Parts: sequence; C-alpha cells; structure tokens
Amino acid sequence: MGNCGTREESAVVSHAQVHQLQMLTSSQTSTSNKNVASEKKSPYPHAHQQHGRSISDLSDPSLTPRVMEDSRNNVGLYTDVIAFTLYELETITKSFRSDYILGEGGFGTVYKGYIDENVRVGLKSLPVAVKVLNKEGLQGHREWLTEVNFLGQLRHPNLVKLIGYCCEDDHRLLVYEFMFRGSLENHLFRKAAVALPWSTRMMIALGAAKGLAFLHNAERPVIYRDFKTSNILLDTDYTAKLSDFGLAKAGPQGDETHVSTRVMGTYGYAAPEYVMTGHLTARSDVYSFGVVLLELLTGRKSVDKTRPSKEQNLVDWARPKLNDKRKLLQIIDPRLEKQYSMRAAQKACSLAYYCLSQNPKARPLMSDVVETLEPLQSNSDSASGTSTMPSSSLSSSMFSSRAVQFPMKGIPEYKMHQRFTGNVSSAAGCRTTNQNCSPGGPAPCRVR
Repeated sequence: MGNCGTREESAVVSHAQVHQLQMLTSSQTSTSNKNVASEKKSPYPHAHQQHGRSISDLSDPSLTPRVMEDSRNNVGLYTDVIAFTLYELETITKSFRSDYILGEGGFGTVYKGYIDENVRVGLKSLPVAVKVLNKEGLQGHREWLTEVNFLGQLRHPNLVKLIGYCCEDDHRLLVYEFMFRGSLENHLFRKAAVALPWSTRMMIALGAAKGLAFLHNAERPVIYRDFKTSNILLDTDYTAKLSDFGLAKAGPQGDETHVSTRVMGTYGYAAPEYVMTGHLTARSDVYSFGVVLLELLTGRKSVDKTRPSKEQNLVDWARPKLNDKRKLLQIIDPRLEKQYSMRAAQKACSLAYYCLSQNPKARPLMSDVVETLEPLQSNSDSASGTSTMPSSSLSSSMFSSRAVQFPMKGIPEYKMHQRFTGNVSSAAGCRTTNQNCSPGGPAPCRVR
C-alpha cells in the first residue's frame, strides 16, 4: 500500500505512553471569523445554531485503558466495558484463525468470536467481533484509544456497542457486539446482493441519522468525521449502527466555531470546507450524511471510476439534478421503481440537496434530518401512498404547491474531484479501495 503523506513514523507503544497519547487525542480548537459564500437560505429552522455544551475532559488520565486494565473488572468509569486478556481473545477466535476473519482494513483485522462463561465466569453468552490493531505505531494506537474513550462513554441504539478491549504489551484489541448483516456498503454495492427496498433504505438512513444526532447533541458534541457506508453496520432487523470511531473528535466548546485538525477521512465523503481548511464542525458530518443518503437514493458509489468521467463523482453528477424536478428519475435507483411515492422522493432528494450545501451553515442539523426522515417511514409516504412514482417522465402537475421547494440554481459547486489535499490520509494506513487521492493525476496514496 502507498504511503499517505501525513502518516506517523512507526513506533511501538508502551503502557507508559498511554497518558501522553491520550493527551494527543484532545482536539486543538480555534475560532474562525471567515465568511463562507452565501447560499439560498435553508428551510431548516436550526440551520445556523451552534452547540456549546461540554462533556468530561477526554485528557483525564483516569480515563485511560491502563487504569481500567489494572482493575481487571467492570468497576469504574466504564461500568459495562470488559478488560479482556489476550489469552481470552485468542481462545474465542481460535488463535485468530484465518477462517474466523470477518474483514480487514487499514486499522487491522476483524475476527468473529463467542464469549460465555467458559471464557470468564459471569459473562453473558454473546457473539462478538474482535478487532486486532495492526502493530504499525502511534497513529493506530491513537485511533484505538479514541474508540475506547468515545464508545466507552456513549451508549445509543444506533451506535455499535463496545463490549470490551485488550491492552497488553504492544497488543491493542477491541471487542464489539456482532452485527449479523454486515455493512451497508456490502448491501448497496456488492454485485450479488439483492437490492435493498426503498423502505429499508429510508429506515437505515433514519437510524444512521439518529446515531449522528446523538453524537452531535452530547454534552460536548462529538464529530464522527468518517461517516460512510462501510462504517454503517446492520443488525438482523437492518437497524443501522455507526462503527469505527477511530477518527472521531470532541467538538468545539463555548465561543469556538470549529476544531482545527489534520485532514483525514475518505475521498468522496469529506466535506469540501474540511478538505480545504482542516476546520471540522458537526456540519462536516452532515455533508457526509448527504453523500450516504445520495448513495441510498441512487444505488451508486460516492466515487466510481468505472463510470463515464462526468458520472464518477456522485455529488458532482447528482446534486444539480436534485434541483430539477424533471431529472429526478435520472438519479433514483431504477431498481426502486414503484416502491416510493412522489412526496417521499421529493423530501428525500431535497434533504440530500441541503445536506450537500457548499455553505456549511446552510446544512440542516442532524436533529432536523431525523425529523425530515421520520415521516418517510410511514405508509403514507411509501409505495402504498397516494402518489406512486411513475416509470415515465414526470409531469409538472405532480409537483404541487405543497411540495418541498428546491433552492434556485446558480450556486457555485465545489468540485471534489479536482484536488484532494495531499496531506489527507487514514490515521492507521491507506485502505485499498481504488480511490486515488488525486483523480486524473499521479496517485500519491490511496485513502480509506
């Protein structure tokens, strides 16, 4: 794999460094008075509000996994997070046998396992997923520590549950609840996969939105920073849960407008202002949500090099059409024909349009997104509703005065495919998704 420009030099991390590394996870915040180019006013009433509440300082040494490991029980700050031994995790994965592998990525390898009283007395019988960190150095440990800190504190039906962790010598492992249906990415884009129906896609969108809204409305907002289909996992009933918190950041406080950080993330999902400036806000997540919503609506990947050049970047190709009632059928997944109503299509497309606004302040809050998506779960807005989407061209009469109004054309669009900043990388190494950092030119690395 290629070397992303900002990758940290490899190092072995000892327990004595845990507190120092935890300090490194703290956000470097600053304020900004820079004005963003104006855009048509958003219909979302809270579009310009800011959150300013705070949570306990993640730099507190009492939050380090070393302290929890020393206790060797479930007593302490994270009362339901288990400190496993390496031997216990080797036991449940059959010494990390290759046929137990669920997946691999830049962070490491994920194995299936099963915990019960044979592993430790008192453990509830439960299938789990065990993520083993690659021993590649400081940056990977930082991601691992970030996941423990955030998922150790935060509990929500739409966040994957952290069952436990292991921190022995240079070994770093995380144990999660097992998600039986895997990632949204597989269900949307795997060739052999059966197309997800409209109702399931809207349910997944709502669940993921609720997860982000919960993070953004924490006592101190949490910015997820890597929202994408591969990080949305699905339970047996297609409940969406956010996973992989390695790039998450504590949000700005008080009068701070953003968090200043090195740009890391996934090409095709990252908000343009974050890519350009490194300024991170909750609205950066909203943009990424808009990309995923667009993927759900179209059945297309955010970046797809197999398509014609003008269609390779999904946002560039689809967003202008969201503003044109005559072109909606050109972007909605044809496999969804007759599964949704005109009203539902308009609302979903309008929501995606605003989430993808170039101006961050014009994007809705995730709480607004949840409110918009909730009515789309009802029968009145499904294929059994009053107006089923026809297979022919749309008639102007279908867009009544009650319909959601689209903004005017002419808003300048940021072309993400023009340049993705050279210092963008996965914090734990490049992932081979065949998405070049600089499409159309030399590829310095590959990103997650």
